[in-house]
Amino acid sequence: MKMKRTSYPYILWMGIFIVIPLFLILFFSITTGDSQNISTFKFSLDNFKRFFTPVYLKVLGRSVNLALISTVICLILGYPMAMIISKEKIKKRNMMILMFVIPMWMNFLLRTYAWLTLLGKNGFVNYIVTKLGFQPLNLMYNDKAVLLGMVYNFLPFMVLPIYSVLIKIDKSLIEAAEDLGANKLKVFMKVILPLSVPGIITGITMVFIPAVSTFVISRLLGGNKYTLIGNVVEQQFLWTGDWHFGSSMSIILMIFILITMAITSKFDKDKEGGGGGLW
Repeated sequence: MKMKRTSYPYILWMGIFIVIPLFLILFFSITTGDSQNISTFKFSLDNFKRFFTPVYLKVLGRSVNLALISTVICLILGYPMAMIISKEKIKKRNMMILMFVIPMWMNFLLRTYAWLTLLGKNGFVNYIVTKLGFQPLNLMYNDKAVLLGMVYNFLPFMVLPIYSVLIKIDKSLIEAAEDLGANKLKVFMKVILPLSVPGIITGITMVFIPAVSTFVISRLLGGNKYTLIGNVVEQQFLWTGDWHFGSSMSIILMIFILITMAITSKFDKDKEGGGGGLW
């Protein structure tokens, strides 16, 4: 099949902004030397060996743990929300979806900064708490604050795919189950839940991947006390200046994410993905 000429700009775009940067990251990951002087580069796998030490494995484990917890919370909160929205009339349904989408139009950094004014020592929450006569709460710079930031920022990525699958479920299947004597719980467990699995899998993937690699949320809400793998990668490029080690960590994180996507895709047997009906 011949490639159309109209696709050339897209191929050029992908080559410049995807393929070349990935190649550079891979090149830096398998070399050592002065990051600013290519003549000092030597091929080596020491960067990868360095990562597999207890210090960095602990950071990776912490990142995966927080990402898993935030994904589970998003699923627990997101599925009922998606069901409620899918059962509403079209006008109300569109308005509710818009309420989820509007915050995503705002800059990610600004959305996270907003929590500083709410959870800070002199923030709105502690202002209310002190007015009620209680001692100020320690709400910032801990794993709970980071977890809250993750759930807040990534919850729409769980709700929207599940919602898009739920609205495509044939209502006649539900009616048939009810006619055969199934109660609401059985209808949900035997009909709705199995048919919504593609949306659940997509939602889990869309929440877990950015959660495990985030660095802005942990930097702002976790402070210097809480470091995730994304923060370590950022530090290598911006502060330490060790682009080689930073690149090797990026490659390892990329492989980890690809493995996660491969595992979740096994459960999406129909390859529906849950996103087609939304956009």
